[in-house]
Amino acid sequence: MYYFYSPEMFVPFPLGLERNISYAYMPYHSFYYGDYVNALPYALHVPQNYEAQMKEEDRGSWTPFSWVEKYAYAFSGPYNKAEVALTFDDGPDLVFTPKILDKLKQHNVKATFFLLGENAEKFPNVVKRIANEGHVIGNHTYSHPNLAKVNEAEYHNQIIKTEEILNRLAGYAPKFIRPPYGEILENQLKWATEQNFMIVQWSVDTVDWKGVSADTITNNVLGNSFPGSVILQHSTPGGHLQGSVDALDKIIPQLKTKGARFVTLPSMFQTSKERK
Repeated sequence: MYYFYSPEMFVPFPLGLERNISYAYMPYHSFYYGDYVNALPYALHVPQNYEAQMKEEDRGSWTPFSWVEKYAYAFSGPYNKAEVALTFDDGPDLVFTPKILDKLKQHNVKATFFLLGENAEKFPNVVKRIANEGHVIGNHTYSHPNLAKVNEAEYHNQIIKTEEILNRLAGYAPKFIRPPYGEILENQLKWATEQNFMIVQWSVDTVDWKGVSADTITNNVLGNSFPGSVILQHSTPGGHLQGSVDALDKIIPQLKTKGARFVTLPSMFQTSKERK
């Protein structure tokens, strides 16, 4: 058991579901009980028989730790700060995004919204509201393809086309990218880093996209959050996300009570929201 430290108190928290892993690999959104790996900004459990276990794993959804070291790439923030970041993918829309914004305003919390270019074009006023209320906007591609399955030209187009739309609506070209499904190739990471983007995945998956209840989402977050957690939620048009909206009334107060500060990704990673 580790502890979520704040100046006010120590609060025990679990690091998530344990899986069979090697220190050289990690999944997109699971963290573990166990020993620290000192080179990493988060805790990681390394089973004694990890080598045998990894031979049986499908590594298709695993990414080398070296990518985090080589590129502007992260799954979570520093574990030595009592900070967590709420992030919302796939918006904007006219139903859930406004409700989420209302909840965030009510709780005085700022978040990061990874928007699709095609949805931003459809709902420009919602994009402007997100920006005007002090939230950060990130790039989630134009049409939500699996980037690992597109060619280089289409990859660039998905990012740059969306950047142009968001720049026009929000007033800046976003620095942060989140690839749909968490899928990205090393050459794509290299290009993004060279272009001064930063790719941020997530460390806590609420699975709200399944239409689960507010209680389920709350338990997912409270049971798996740790200092530096990047929490994944959605504001997908046509989704069944009322549970995700309602969960904010539970997640935010309870994590605040445990000493957590809610921050945007630029604040967590001490960088600009803009690609300059």
